[in-house]
Amino acid sequence: MRIIIKNLQNKVPVNSKKVVKTVQKVLSSEGIKKSGEITLSFVNDRKIKELNLKYLGKNNPTDVIAFDVAEPKRPDKLFADIVISADRAISNAKIFKTSPLYELYLYVVHGMLHLLGYNDKDARQRQIMKDRASRILAGLNIKH
Repeated sequence: MRIIIKNLQNKVPVNSKKVVKTVQKVLSSEGIKKSGEITLSFVNDRKIKELNLKYLGKNNPTDVIAFDVAEPKRPDKLFADIVISADRAISNAKIFKTSPLYELYLYVVHGMLHLLGYNDKDARQRQIMKDRASRILAGLNIKH
């Protein structure tokens, strides 16, 4: 799996090696052995709000958006873009009493889980995603 990191913001430091390790941990913990390419872009609220409006019809910033861009005829491949807002990480860290770095890694895991078929449309599904993310982050020794 090729993993590309694009840091297009300067508010929260991004450790590319640790981000790659986080993506690999999600894939291995879910038993995924697909090949392909995942691009993770770390942006500001202005950029993610623009994407959220353009692709999801929501005129507000969000923490993470995951786009599965694989061809339907290629279920053995994973091609995706994950866009993460550093501004949301800073804001949410204050709300949830975590750190902006913790929030960034949480968004990496959350975006990956969406790509792998998880969703958070109801309370039960949100709890499943939260539990999976917590286990993965704990396995990487990423703490609040």
